[in-house]
Amino acid sequence: MNNESKEPDDFKSGFVSLVGRPNTGKSTLLNAFVGRKIAITTSRPQTTRNRLTGIHNQPGAQVVFMDTPGIHKPHDKLGEFMVKTAVQSLEEVDCAIFVVEPFWSNTPQLGPGDRYIAEVLKAAGLPVILAINKVDTIKHSDAILPVMDAYRELMDFVGIVPVSAKTGQNVPLLMDTVIGLLPEGPKFYPDDILTDQIERFMAGEIVRERVMTHTRDEIPHSVAVEIEEFSEREGGNVGVFIRAVVYVERESQKRIIIGKSGSLLKKIGTEARVDIARLLDTSVYLDLWVKVKGDWRRDDRSLAAFGYRRGD
Repeated sequence: MNNESKEPDDFKSGFVSLVGRPNTGKSTLLNAFVGRKIAITTSRPQTTRNRLTGIHNQPGAQVVFMDTPGIHKPHDKLGEFMVKTAVQSLEEVDCAIFVVEPFWSNTPQLGPGDRYIAEVLKAAGLPVILAINKVDTIKHSDAILPVMDAYRELMDFVGIVPVSAKTGQNVPLLMDTVIGLLPEGPKFYPDDILTDQIERFMAGEIVRERVMTHTRDEIPHSVAVEIEEFSEREGGNVGVFIRAVVYVERESQKRIIIGKSGSLLKKIGTEARVDIARLLDTSVYLDLWVKVKGDWRRDDRSLAAFGYRRGD
């Protein structure tokens, strides 16, 4: 007997890429779609470095979202990897959401970054929804109108939705717009799967988020995290043992992350351990170290070792 469930004939499913400039709130929007935090978020631009998948399930549809690095002018090989990752994601999806944020001027002017992304989207030949994020920061609702008009000049959007990923405003409307563009098809993942990222990767991202939150200037962009050991422990008070190494490019950066008498590193480790334990739903022992690897962002071998593999 075949016990596999069969989806109704009108069930919709597909893949959607979130693209935009750095720090427009793509990762926060992904978390809002999924209903749980799976993508790290900070106030720093270029927080997202790899493509991250988030899965939304609802009666009659499954949407697989791809959060991508912000498209920007790269200054090193890591930047080149991030931009290439974002652009290549458009080859694998059914539609895209162009995530932007409101202007702070009474006379909106689009920057070269927005225009470049629009050209990339047009070349991909996909249906594109414009999501104007962070509308919770707008004091008067009419202020969004000139922003919408300015973006309409870039390309033909299948829909324009002002949203706030932070508060959830209009997120259901944006979801409905997405589902309306998807083809009929099967589920790609079981209902209890929210992301296809492995736990080892997620743990490293959480450590990096905590480092970025507590440091400033160029340090966040110079940080990479490598999980050297990730093992389940049977019995005792620890469910998972994790040894993580935070890599920076200079000794001065290492001293800052460690802090006076190790105080900052201890704070980073404590917060990361709590977040990882919540994610894994088990007790965690986090063994955290800091090491220096000079100019790793410009070295292909280091990029590959840290999981930033450049495609052909």
